[in-house]
Amino acid sequence: MSTFSAPKGTYDLLPPDSATYLAVREALAAPLRRAGYGYVETPGFEHVELFSRGVGESTDIVTKEMYTLTTKGGAQLALRPEGTASVLRAALQANLHRAGGLPVKLWYSGSYYRYERPQAGRYRHFSQVGAEALGAEDPALDAELIILATDAYRSLGLGGVRLLLNSLGDRECRPAYRSALQEFLRGLDLDEDTRARIEINPLRVLDDKRPDVQRQLVGAPMMRDHLCEACKEYHERVRELLTAAGVAFTDDERLVRGLDYYTRTTFEFVYDGLGAQSAVGGGGRYDGLSEMIGGPPLPSVGWALGVDRVVLALRAEGVAPPLPATTQVFAVPLGEQARNELFALVTELRRAGVAADFAYGGRGVKAAMKAANRSGARFAVVAGERDLAEGVVQLKDLESGDQTPVARTEIAAELARRLA
Repeated sequence: MSTFSAPKGTYDLLPPDSATYLAVREALAAPLRRAGYGYVETPGFEHVELFSRGVGESTDIVTKEMYTLTTKGGAQLALRPEGTASVLRAALQANLHRAGGLPVKLWYSGSYYRYERPQAGRYRHFSQVGAEALGAEDPALDAELIILATDAYRSLGLGGVRLLLNSLGDRECRPAYRSALQEFLRGLDLDEDTRARIEINPLRVLDDKRPDVQRQLVGAPMMRDHLCEACKEYHERVRELLTAAGVAFTDDERLVRGLDYYTRTTFEFVYDGLGAQSAVGGGGRYDGLSEMIGGPPLPSVGWALGVDRVVLALRAEGVAPPLPATTQVFAVPLGEQARNELFALVTELRRAGVAADFAYGGRGVKAAMKAANRSGARFAVVAGERDLAEGVVQLKDLESGDQTPVARTEIAAELARRLA
């Protein structure tokens, strides 16, 4: 037994479950690649200031959940708790926004880290697939990203996902709403930390999930009543495009999400079968984030979808995503000469794009055939000294049990034909 175990709130991905996670990541990313999004990968840690300035100093992510460390040189770093700030930082650093052809469309996949109380669907290490479209203020771009996420869920056969939609206004109309909301919140019976949040970012109080806070928020002013005409028109255009694309949504006037950088379009995908951790993805527009982290004005929009929670939702719905065959052909040699010949065949098949495996360890034919059946292979190739002397191998269909001799020189082509 190992004396070590995975840290609390984390998990290991092992076969066969890991195949499902890989399939989910691929399904979430596939619509993005078809829409012209290029892959980006950022470091697992960044300077603390990137998240405190971008994500927001009033957020739980920054105040309670970031894993931070001090380097030997004294720099303050944080394991990345989310992807948007890192991707935007990387794009600005590489001057992608100056290369021409805005928006810059990027997608990413990776691990993120937050110190939270672990429970089903909430981990301290988790996986996301995300997308960012940088440098364009266009309701069609907001709608595009929402549609791509919806199509990804549909491709997995996940039918119970609901889309919540809201607008948080912009720098023109939000200040008046902020003042009205602050005035309302100051009259409530709230704890000291929450009262401090009122002065930093009062919208974050609306995102407080505690029942005693939510009860007091009845009657709070809503952003919809303070939107300027430009924001109203923008949001209505997003709604029209989604409706035309057959994407159902629910208007949720209290949807804020847990990050400070959102403006205008804000959305969340929820799956009610997961209990408290029902959000399986979400995002929105963040037109001011570039300036917050020292860049030029760069209106942008994006989302992140949780791989872990999507897997849990699939299990709750009883849906198994289609998985590629890990092994198509399994070679069973009988004797040393056959080992050399079939090992060469396995290498040949792999180079031709066939998933092939081999009975390692010199096991007997009975044990080797059991291994072939466990592998999930469709065919087994069996050969002994007599077969090789005759220039053939035995091709066995592991589904039907039929076995036929095939010339050694023709076996690769025959397998390709049968597997096509």
